Amino acid sequence: MRFTAAWGSRDVLDVTLVHPELVAEVSADRAVDRGGVWRHPLRFKRLRLDVSVKDVPRFGEGNAAAAG
Repeated sequence: MRFTAAWGSRDVLDVTLVHPELVAEVSADRAVDRGGVWRHPLRFKRLRLDVSVKDVPRFGEGNAAAAG
């Protein structure tokens, strides 16, 4: 999976997956262009202190996220 700096940009961002300690809620859409690049950035909404890290599938695993 690739992430770019901006729409139409060829600059690829480095991705660093980390060991999760907290769960954050983000706003996102699922738009991916033909090259497999996410079209829109994520937006941080809030920390979810009511959800455990064990309750959330790892990046790229599990079912599609539910709206809520």
